[in-house]
Amino acid sequence: MGDQKVTVSRVAGALGAEIGGVDLSQPLDDGTVAQIRQALLDHLVIFFRDQDLTPAQFLEFARRFGKPVEYPFVRGIEGFSEIIEVAKLEHETINFGGVWHSDTTYLEEPPMGSMLLAREIPPYGGDTLFANQYLAYETLSDGMKRILEGLVGISSSAKADVTRTREDRIKSSAKEDAKKSYIAEHPAVRTHPETGRKALFVNTAHTIGFKGLTEEESAPILEYLFRHQVRPEFTCRFVWQPNSIAFWDNRCAQHNPINDYHGFRRIMHRITLAGDRPR
Repeated sequence: MGDQKVTVSRVAGALGAEIGGVDLSQPLDDGTVAQIRQALLDHLVIFFRDQDLTPAQFLEFARRFGKPVEYPFVRGIEGFSEIIEVAKLEHETINFGGVWHSDTTYLEEPPMGSMLLAREIPPYGGDTLFANQYLAYETLSDGMKRILEGLVGISSSAKADVTRTREDRIKSSAKEDAKKSYIAEHPAVRTHPETGRKALFVNTAHTIGFKGLTEEESAPILEYLFRHQVRPEFTCRFVWQPNSIAFWDNRCAQHNPINDYHGFRRIMHRITLAGDRPR
């Protein structure tokens, strides 16, 4: 890989870049890994095309960027406990995770990032939107920033059930602990551990309120933030092709898979990378 040139092409003004010049089925040298990691930090979500990877190759790629962990509620695919299948079949009308969210913020240590590899895609639709939470924070008024300073958001897996972002609702793949309830507290504004930038860290799928405030008091603040943080100018849209990969930084980006392909199958493989406690 050392003689291949990595290319980084932005896909939108707010975030997102497509990475070229790499074959992820082959071992990556340290220099290539460093360039890809920097692209992720710079663009928050990065995309690869035409990467026909076996599960073992997909997992090896992921290990160069973090520690793959088992998803807390869903069994992995045969022989690979860290890779889960995210599927919507022809007869289904609900796609899991089909609202704006950061992954599993109801855990004490939400993931650093996630990787999604397209195995089967519909003939149209099924795109994924991403939103830049650095911009969401930085464009707030000074007054709102002061209000959020020190506020702690409460995330609950019970809300994730309601918003259908827990893949354990696919009963055939659920783990034994799928019915457990999880609650975690995280700062409403977190500081990215690698870039040092501040990012808004609440999301409509999981955040139920603020610590020390009633639900009624929290609601108008959250309603405003939920609208603000996904303004169109903060987003990019990824059109999937077979063997495409998206790799997003869960610490500063949200995502939303669009459910507009009823009657068709969409099969993805996902790897989650371990994170740390937000600060």
